[in-house]
Amino acid sequence: MKNSGRGLFAGAAMLFLCGAGSAQAPAFRPVGTVRQIMLGIVGPASDVIFAVPNKPPKDDTGWQTVQNSSLMLAEAGNLLMIPGRAKDKNDWMKFASQLSAVGAEAFKAANMKNAAALDDIGNKIDALCEGCHAKYLPKQQ
Repeated sequence: MKNSGRGLFAGAAMLFLCGAGSAQAPAFRPVGTVRQIMLGIVGPASDVIFAVPNKPPKDDTGWQTVQNSSLMLAEAGNLLMIPGRAKDKNDWMKFASQLSAVGAEAFKAANMKNAAALDDIGNKIDALCEGCHAKYLPKQQ
């Protein structure tokens, strides 16, 4: 009879672990539109990075602004992948993922105060945005 307690405990533990795996992820609640994210986050954050090669920050406060802008760019890519914003599961997700990756690369360069690297990264951001806009931005008539 001593082992029956262990079996009951093991069974209860297994039920607990199985239930934990099936817990629902929190629902995302998008607030802004893709356009608002582009105009309010991606554009301004990119502009800060684009400015660095011509006018590098002179102090830690300036570099902190570049770091924050890089981080916002990286996280904006994640925001664009949220259901309700993602236009499709193919190229849109690739572009958004690349935006996160290039933002993370910019964040690393900003932490190292590497203006030359940010020049190259700015070119990557520009090419990435152009590619995405060519596919997803409606043409103006």
